[in-house]
Amino acid sequence: MICSQCGNDVVEGAACPRCGAQMNANQGPEAGLGPPAGAPIGHAATAVRPTFNLDLRRLTRDDQIVGGATLVLFISLFLPWFTVSVRGFGSGSVNGLYHGYMYIDLILALAVLAFLVVRAGFDELPFRLPVGPEQALLAVTGLNLLLALISFVFKPASVLGISVGWGIGAFIGLIAAVVAVAPLGLPILRSRARR
Repeated sequence: MICSQCGNDVVEGAACPRCGAQMNANQGPEAGLGPPAGAPIGHAATAVRPTFNLDLRRLTRDDQIVGGATLVLFISLFLPWFTVSVRGFGSGSVNGLYHGYMYIDLILALAVLAFLVVRAGFDELPFRLPVGPEQALLAVTGLNLLLALISFVFKPASVLGISVGWGIGAFIGLIAAVVAVAPLGLPILRSRARR
């Protein structure tokens, strides 16, 4: 059976080892499918729609770390990532969206935050993912890290009289991207190292 809270495989009647949710025969993705016993054939079954009730206690510790770090990454995109100093004229800065592809990071960060709000708002996700929630979060946060790293490494070039350096936003964004992927990626790396 699959845990309705975190998508982990759980033995029926046992508590989920990952999030602690108690499982029984009436839970899981297979519960509630199909018409109720004795319903007339040809009549549509009345589906009970889950109601949204934001409860941050539904989020695991890893979800909270991913959400917090992703929020910091999102904010860092609007901070100075690169500083520019022109000899004799002054200095300025550009934000993390200087590289146009960082808009992908912006959109993915919003998607992660929205997913975590939905996860905290429903006992059971109102939609199905092609992969488990942790795998989906790992893929998105991994892509965020890759793009932030590329943006950090490929800063604008310094040319005659113009020096370009990193701003505080670049460091905050890169650290936040690493922190967001760490709780999801480290267990996978550890399991592969044991093999």
